[in-house]
Amino acid sequence: MIKILTYNIHKGFDRYNRDFVLHKIKDHLQNAEVDVILLQEIQGRHFHHENQISTWPDVSQFEFLADSIWPHYAYGKNAIYRKGHHGNAILSKFNIAEWNNLNLSRFQRASRSLLHGRLELPDSNSHIHLLCVHLDLIGFERKRQIRELKSYIDSSIDSSEPIILGGDFNDWSGVLGKALESQLGMHEAFRELHGCYAKTFPSNRPMLRMDRIYFRGVNLIESGCLERLPWSELSDHLPLFANFTLE
Repeated sequence: MIKILTYNIHKGFDRYNRDFVLHKIKDHLQNAEVDVILLQEIQGRHFHHENQISTWPDVSQFEFLADSIWPHYAYGKNAIYRKGHHGNAILSKFNIAEWNNLNLSRFQRASRSLLHGRLELPDSNSHIHLLCVHLDLIGFERKRQIRELKSYIDSSIDSSEPIILGGDFNDWSGVLGKALESQLGMHEAFRELHGCYAKTFPSNRPMLRMDRIYFRGVNLIESGCLERLPWSELSDHLPLFANFTLE
């Protein structure tokens, strides 16, 4: 079994963007006992915060969160600005044999991207493709990004190989989900088991169905949204999880 969690961590700040809660996020992620974490809005560097926040880690946020639990990780730097950069990350207990970062944004400061890692699963002597995505708030940009995403998957991943695609899709209308399902043959984990997409934003009173975990070529065992304390007091998004076995 492989256990996946996707989470937009809001650069380590709480939903009000006031308190730095990365240490709490780390503790609760470790308690979640998952194999792979797909992270969005993770800070690679921030030169101002490094000097102003006493609890800011000495290493990048993805290295800090990975610690000794997830020894393999990849980071896609996408939003670049004078004070630093942020993007997506994959943290994994399994070896990431190769990875690629595809910037989906037309704007330098926007973190809209696809991070693709091919994971080696030691017990089964097989591999699985993990894709971490963060799409745009603007509808027509999301549609363009979905076309790029589909083109990338079609050209880079054989149709017989297992895929798990998770992240912050900003697709509260559900329109793009239908395209993924019809054009790429994918299914959304939470919707498969609960009949609808999970409400994940804002974390204290979730109303919008922003975050998803899609899959193809694996068996879905369980899926859920971590919607209670402490998660509702950390990032502005709630995390989703899903457990799978290989076909």
